[in-house]
Amino acid sequence: MASNKEDVKLLGMVESPFVSRVDIALKLKGVEYKYEVENLQNKSEFLLKYNPVYKKVPVLVHNGKPISESLVILEYIDETWKQNPILPSDPYKRALARFWSKFIDDKIINAARKALYTHDEKEREKGVEEIEEALHLFENELKGKFFGGDEIGIVDITAVLIAYWLPIIQEAFGAKLFTSDKFPKLYNWSQDFNNHPIVKETLPPRETLMAYYKGHYERHVASNK
Repeated sequence: MASNKEDVKLLGMVESPFVSRVDIALKLKGVEYKYEVENLQNKSEFLLKYNPVYKKVPVLVHNGKPISESLVILEYIDETWKQNPILPSDPYKRALARFWSKFIDDKIINAARKALYTHDEKEREKGVEEIEEALHLFENELKGKFFGGDEIGIVDITAVLIAYWLPIIQEAFGAKLFTSDKFPKLYNWSQDFNNHPIVKETLPPRETLMAYYKGHYERHVASNK
């Protein structure tokens, strides 16, 4: 385990749910680390050095060695710091957790982008249908309090985008994609997740995200006039 904060650095930005995944995992593990805020409009030499391929956050730097891409980082964290595991020990359950984590990025996020950012009405409607179908499939996978059972696991952490970010983004964009009446089990899960003591203290302020995504939406509308 890291002996002090200088052993572990997280390059990130508070508005990113992908960075939040890593933030939450490190906090759940009790790992001390230094958070370095990045500006993707003016990328630091450290970001370009540590993630020359994608030039994006998050980047975890452990003893000078960088790891990029949030799902890869989550697995690295779980393998490096054994306390409070976020991946199941059973190989089949472990594979399922990887499957559903990837499902969130491949299906739910892509459908949400289509539903929120597409100006073509038919494409937008298609995006809404796709995200509703994906969220129903995801909700049906929820068997307990959390996707990880009684404790938060990698699927819950990956889904922070659904639990915390999506309600804020849809409000900023004037959409209704994830609601308590459409997805009651998933909505209850999101409340339990967001109110988990460690998660709650780690999530960025709602007002910060709302201001960011409202500005994002206004720029998006202006660019398509």
